[in-house]
Amino acid sequence: MPHRITALADPRPTASSSRLAWLASDDEGVPAGSAFLRLFAKEGQKHLAELELAVHRSERRRGVGTRLLEAAVAAARAEGRRSLLAQTEDGSPGDHFLAVHGFRRVLALTYARLPLADADLHRVDHIVEQPHEGYRLIQWEGTVPPELARTFAASRRAMDDMPMDGTDYGTVVWDVDRVLSAAETIAGRGELLHTVAVVDTADGSVVGFSELVVPGDGRGDGQHYGTGVLPEHRGHGLGLWMKAESVRRARGRHPELGGLLTDTADSNSHMRGINDALGYLPTHKAVEYQLDL
Repeated sequence: MPHRITALADPRPTASSSRLAWLASDDEGVPAGSAFLRLFAKEGQKHLAELELAVHRSERRRGVGTRLLEAAVAAARAEGRRSLLAQTEDGSPGDHFLAVHGFRRVLALTYARLPLADADLHRVDHIVEQPHEGYRLIQWEGTVPPELARTFAASRRAMDDMPMDGTDYGTVVWDVDRVLSAAETIAGRGELLHTVAVVDTADGSVVGFSELVVPGDGRGDGQHYGTGVLPEHRGHGLGLWMKAESVRRARGRHPELGGLLTDTADSNSHMRGINDALGYLPTHKAVEYQLDL
């Protein structure tokens, strides 16, 4: 008997996206797989949807994934989306599944981890303590201080030219409200947001940032959310400076934290160099796929 596909409702849309979901189950109601479709809602990305699809190992090659994919693709088209993204581990069953269902590879990613117990903290300290004329480091936890909110939001355009290869990712449009909403979402999950930023001493504006999210209990692994420097301030080593300070603060602020996770496009040679300089070790490769709708 074919599996039943049940549409579900996600009760918690955010200001930047909403989600649709489907559950596949057998004739006894036992779950066999699921699909989640994220619909981006902000200007610059309203053409985009993102798919997460999983099928129980014992239920694979029985058409479950195909039927879940068909439901998600139909919904994305009904919502007027132009592109559907999905990420999977390189060489995994998901890699093969997406390829045979018409998706094309658009971006290769390397995931890496810095084990804090083995980190070369003397080198990190040396990097942080190097002077950068015309700039200074600042940091905060949680929501950006009001006096920095406007220029911090403006500094987010540092990510606009982040290497995305063939991905139809669009442009993420940031304003103060979106910055505040993102911080509130992280806090609502019980996690801690740490931000290190660089300020131009000439006018006090934020010109670069590095964000790290840590589990609320300070254990396990933290996750880097992004490091960027405005184009007009690049070439001064500010990215390495900020990320090194982020590592140092994480180690001092959360002594039971195990490591720091990051993911970087293989084509982003500059950020890969920063990660290598700080001792991040590759853990696995992933592939971003895109289906043109």
